[in-house]
Amino acid sequence: MSAGMVDLLTKALGETVYMVAVSMIIATLLGVPLGVLLQTTKKGGILEAPALNKAVGGVVNAVRSIPFIILMVAIIPFTRLVVGSAIGTTAAMVPLVIAAIPFIGRQVETSLTEVPYGLVEAALSMGATPVQIIRRVLLPEAMPTRRSSSASSASPRWRARLAAAASATSPSATATSASVPTS
Repeated sequence: MSAGMVDLLTKALGETVYMVAVSMIIATLLGVPLGVLLQTTKKGGILEAPALNKAVGGVVNAVRSIPFIILMVAIIPFTRLVVGSAIGTTAAMVPLVIAAIPFIGRQVETSLTEVPYGLVEAALSMGATPVQIIRRVLLPEAMPTRRSSSASSASPRWRARLAAAASATSPSATATSASVPTS
């Protein structure tokens, strides 16, 4: 392997790590509250608001159903507004984040659903506020499920999205994106 190829691969690896790390941090910071909102506002939830839940759930389902490459093209004007360009590693993070937020939100919602309602009832009977229940009961109890669901389902999805984002961002990333498996 030539020195030029090693440099190209090193640069592409750095861009990929940058895209994944920053995108996952931002998507997690926005997706976790979204999942909490979806779980707590559903019928029987501690902040029951079925109309809000239905509206937010509809938006989440709509965004999740859009193929990533179509989403990436559709939000080019928004990407330009946010980062000033539609091309490059930083620009590729905008659709990655937008696609990941609803996905993480649904994972968090599912994890919170698996917390036994008896724990919530116990906290309510002790006078806990909804915020206290979320912070001290629901989120800590859902963490093991959340970690396992992230590890098992995020990897194939992120590989496919990163391959699409890399092929649309820069010539250096294009050289390596063709070899990224999507399954």
